[in-house]
This record gives sequence, C-alpha cells and structure tokens, in this order.
Amino acid sequence: MANKKIPMRQCVGCHEMKNKKNMIRVIKTASPEEPEKAEIILDTTGRKNGRGAYICPNKECLEKAVKNKGLERSFKMSIPRDVYEMLTKEMEKLET
Repeated sequence: MANKKIPMRQCVGCHEMKNKKNMIRVIKTASPEEPEKAEIILDTTGRKNGRGAYICPNKECLEKAVKNKGLERSFKMSIPRDVYEMLTKEMEKLET
C-alpha cells in the first residue's frame, strides 16, 4: 500500500515548508465586480472560498509577514493596518 502524500504549504512569514494541517489559512474574499471591497480574514476551517495564503500559528511569523509584506505579495494588494491588528487579535485567541 502506497503512503499518502502530505500536502505542504510555505509560510508567508518564515518561508518554511510545513504540513498544511499545522498552518493557518488567511484568505482574501472579493467579488470580481468590486475588487476594492476585498476582505482579509482567517480561515480556521480551511474550506472557505477565496485566495489563500498560509502562516504558522504563532505571532513571530505574523510579525515577519507584516515586516516582509508576505501577505501583500500573496494577495497582490496593499493591506490596511487595521487588518493586521485584527489578524493579530485572532491569532492570540488561537494560541490560548
């Protein structure tokens, strides 16, 4: 019996390849008619529709992603400061 392939994803903060199940998915949801109304949210289920980027479940990787603009590069748009603050608060909830 063949071994099952484990899906790997690269963290936008630390740029390490890790198991998809151990990472948090951040998604950009937008309608094609109004791209300026894009919404950036954490997808804890991993099943929501939208463009996804993966990040390790710790604050250090989120800080690195903010510093090196990893999420902005992944979503090809500038991300407002309040979105990063919201992501930080949600990340703190997941760590506890």
